[in-house]
Amino acid sequence: MVSSLVRRRILSGIPSGITRDWKPQQISNFATAVPPVTQDATSSKGPTAMVFLNMGGPSTTDEVGDFLSRLFADGDLIPLGRFQSHIGPLISRRRTPKIQAQYAAIGGGSPIRKWSEYQCQKMCEILDKLSPETAPHKPYVAFRYAAPLTEETYAKLLEDGFGNGKGGRAVAFTQYPQYSCSTTGSSLNELWKWRHRLEGKRSAGNLDTIQWSVIDRWPTHPGLVEAFAKNIEDQLKTYPEEKRNSVVLLFSAHSLPMSVVNRGDPYPAEVAATVHAVMQRLNFSNPYRLCWQSQVGPSAWLGAQTSDTVNHYVQRGQTDLLLVPIAFTSDHIETLYELDQEVLREANHPGVKRAESLNGSPIFIQALADIALDHLRKEEKCSLQMTLRCQGCKSERCLAQKKFFAGEQGASLVV
Repeated sequence: MVSSLVRRRILSGIPSGITRDWKPQQISNFATAVPPVTQDATSSKGPTAMVFLNMGGPSTTDEVGDFLSRLFADGDLIPLGRFQSHIGPLISRRRTPKIQAQYAAIGGGSPIRKWSEYQCQKMCEILDKLSPETAPHKPYVAFRYAAPLTEETYAKLLEDGFGNGKGGRAVAFTQYPQYSCSTTGSSLNELWKWRHRLEGKRSAGNLDTIQWSVIDRWPTHPGLVEAFAKNIEDQLKTYPEEKRNSVVLLFSAHSLPMSVVNRGDPYPAEVAATVHAVMQRLNFSNPYRLCWQSQVGPSAWLGAQTSDTVNHYVQRGQTDLLLVPIAFTSDHIETLYELDQEVLREANHPGVKRAESLNGSPIFIQALADIALDHLRKEEKCSLQMTLRCQGCKSERCLAQKKFFAGEQGASLVV
């Protein structure tokens, strides 16, 4: 069961800190599948739509072209300036054959949809037991660049009885634990856009529309930290006992263009916070570094790069290295191809390994339920951090989106 300390913090509304004794609820206690959502549910505050936000990935190689077209058209993720509408399609067309080959090498498509739907469904089953007053909890996934796209999921919400004059509560739950304007911010911009297109220009307080709240970051939640730490410990056991404490832990996260970092994006600091929390949970048992992967294009990106880091250590004779994907909640192209088939293969040494991704981890799924439960009981619209724009932000869309999700009481904080 979840420790009494964490449970007391959740019930009292105090943010949970890192606790060594955090334990997940037994997954054998899953509730049975809930019936389809109806607006006349018997629970006092239900039904509740739980909408997982993520970038997504093509499920087949045939979807790669469309996926890349959407990705390179998104100035929040890859800022290409005023010529984005021309440069983006050119880059996506040139990269499509190469990326199709990479997806073919990992089985013909990304598993991110499978894992996202699984995680959301299992989380909702737990929430039905933990929070019967907001049940039934209906699982949805909204991807930014692949099916199910945000507009498709929003249309499904309306079809299922939310909004369209019927109201209803929905929680946008980012699956990027660390906030970035390029990831969570982009997904929320897209959700805000389709809310206005599909539900009209009604005010945010109109109870006939879907009533949104946002779980916008959770970089040091004890359950997330425990899930990462457990996977690291499991992989460290594969090294000879006399070497385990000298294995270098290389935490790897998706990089950002330096133009985004210098604007004041909080992502690097929040990723570093996750790394520190995990190492604290491990009692700083091993030397470690944070590095960055997936740079695209010639412009300056946040470094040091993961591939360069591994190569440099191996060349220096440090060949016991454990890669830890620290900003991903499931396997996808960056783990299965970039790390497993490029970085590890180039290192070409049995001591260079990777920790498992979170995927179906019961500890992680319980953490998702605890995060959602805390959010539902606090009845907050979003975190205080989300109301603060980056220091160098000039985006009017970002301003409007934040004011919307902050609600009438929090909108005054968004400047």
